[in-house]
Amino acid sequence: MKETTFIPNVLIVAPSTNQSCESYDLITHKYIGLSNHNEPLYLDLWSSCTKQFTKNNNLFPHDMSNMHGKVVKVACFTYKPYVLLDLNSTLVPFGRDGMEIRIIEEFCRWVNCSVEIVRDDKHQWGEIYENMTGVGVLGSLVEDRVDLGITALYSWYEEYLALDFSAPCIRTGITCIAPAPRLLASWETPFLPFTLYIWIAIFFTFLYASIALTFAQGGSTKNIFLTTFGMMITQSQSDVGQSWRIRSITGWLLITGLVLDNAYGGGLASTFTVPKYEKSIDTIKDIVDKKIEWGATHDAWIFSLALSQETQIKQLVNQFKTYSFEELERKSYSRSMAFSIEKLPAGYYAIGEYITEKAVLDFTIMLEDFYYEQCVVMLRKSSAYTNKMNEMIGRLHESGLLLAWETQVALQHLNYQVQLEVKLSRSKKDVEKIEPLALRHVLGVFILYGLGIIISIVIFILEIIINKNTH
Repeated sequence: MKETTFIPNVLIVAPSTNQSCESYDLITHKYIGLSNHNEPLYLDLWSSCTKQFTKNNNLFPHDMSNMHGKVVKVACFTYKPYVLLDLNSTLVPFGRDGMEIRIIEEFCRWVNCSVEIVRDDKHQWGEIYENMTGVGVLGSLVEDRVDLGITALYSWYEEYLALDFSAPCIRTGITCIAPAPRLLASWETPFLPFTLYIWIAIFFTFLYASIALTFAQGGSTKNIFLTTFGMMITQSQSDVGQSWRIRSITGWLLITGLVLDNAYGGGLASTFTVPKYEKSIDTIKDIVDKKIEWGATHDAWIFSLALSQETQIKQLVNQFKTYSFEELERKSYSRSMAFSIEKLPAGYYAIGEYITEKAVLDFTIMLEDFYYEQCVVMLRKSSAYTNKMNEMIGRLHESGLLLAWETQVALQHLNYQVQLEVKLSRSKKDVEKIEPLALRHVLGVFILYGLGIIISIVIFILEIIINKNTH
């Protein structure tokens, strides 16, 4: 039977043909070895006459400590740095490497088994259907086409209902690299010294002072706004006024203007000295508020978030999109989306190869993780390999080999330039550049000045036309 392939100690008690006493043959199946796993293996005979076993053999001989070269099928696909396939076999044994590949190789060295890779690069992680069939790594496991499944498989609830999990082997944090903030447009420069609320306060101060000056002049509105604006920018007035009310308002406005002018001048100087950037995307709230999409080649990235009831997380899941490798590579140059990556324990990152050295220069890693997960080896329910796998993973953690393997794989197979750019992406390189004041720094001021001149000329012409028609 196919099922006996997955169960190591099936004990069959069969009545013997001995007529003098009741006796029973105890039989199991071979299970271990390179072939003939279902071949019957005679263990012992128990007789009712002697009430003893004939050979006193172990009735459960398969303790999984020595598989005698038994082939263990492993479902996986290429995903750096967890699994790398199709490598040069003259440089890497069997042409495969990766953190999880090394776990499997070490496991088979320990229990004396052979590894057979079963890959599904098309469906990658895949999924499990309601009828307990599936595709990809998960489908191969649930349909018993393989014994073990690897390649960044996390502790997903839906999959736990159908499969066994090993002890956690790698802790990973999931976040994104988002489009890096750019320098603000030059036309915004004149507005940067004050915040929006300060500008609103100045506007209402201007209105209040204009109204107060109108009452002080006995209801006259002649040149009221020009006079108020002039005093707020510390410009002297030709007529100081005869009333103490006008002098009082003028004095307070000049003091207010002096404070505002000095504060504005200092803020503007600071703006020219230190470049101002757009607000960066640092947290989940930022990416949700900006409604920027994020994505990868498979929706396995949101399996851990799918059952969340938080409104913000639901919106984050809705913004996730899956695209082909080629489409993701194209979008990496358009600044139209963020890309999911993994933070690994030794300080490296799992980044899709669609992020190139050129594209990564325009991205910044987010400060907040979306979530963290524990990477596991998945097996069929009640798998005979689970306990041994857990024991070995515990030993690997104790020895620190997992961290060493991550570093070795990263240095040998990952794009170091991309890794470095992501790691240092939070630093602002433009701040380090010292350059003299150029036209682009003050272009915004001249734009506003030009608009003001154009509006003034238009109004002046309209006044001439209106006055000419009136006379």
